[in-house]
Amino acid sequence: MAGASTPAIRTLTAAKIPHRVHSYTHDPRSDSYGAEAVDALAADLGLAAAQIFKTLVIELSTGALAVAVLPVPDSLSLKAAAAALGAPKAAMADKVKAERATGYVLGGISPLGQRKSLPTVVDASALNWERILCSAGKRGLEIDLAPADLIATTAAVTAQITA
Repeated sequence: MAGASTPAIRTLTAAKIPHRVHSYTHDPRSDSYGAEAVDALAADLGLAAAQIFKTLVIELSTGALAVAVLPVPDSLSLKAAAAALGAPKAAMADKVKAERATGYVLGGISPLGQRKSLPTVVDASALNWERILCSAGKRGLEIDLAPADLIATTAAVTAQITA
């Protein structure tokens, strides 16, 4: 998508990290943003659904917000994500808190370029792929990059966080 710029895209560009941006038409009636991205992009780009990652904001039992990045088809294990981030428990974060902390709207939350850098855990399955997609910070916009670049740029830990 020429001319599209979000904090996530600007973060990668400024760091000179190779990436590509893919866009699709977001349907405002869609309530599963990840599934919509998979349906719109996987076949066209020759990707497996498991290469398209969703970004979930969680609240650790310490009260801190954190980010979990995992394949769209999978479910998050809150217990595993909490353990990876050094907390006993976690719950899904309140939508308003998630949007306020990241600067993005639900369905367009990117692990990159957040308003406030949150502790991040990326599912270890990301390392099985040469490239993955994650939100570019806007519904209908995805960033295609090497998993190692995502992990390094977000200072993420990796762990098995799927249920």
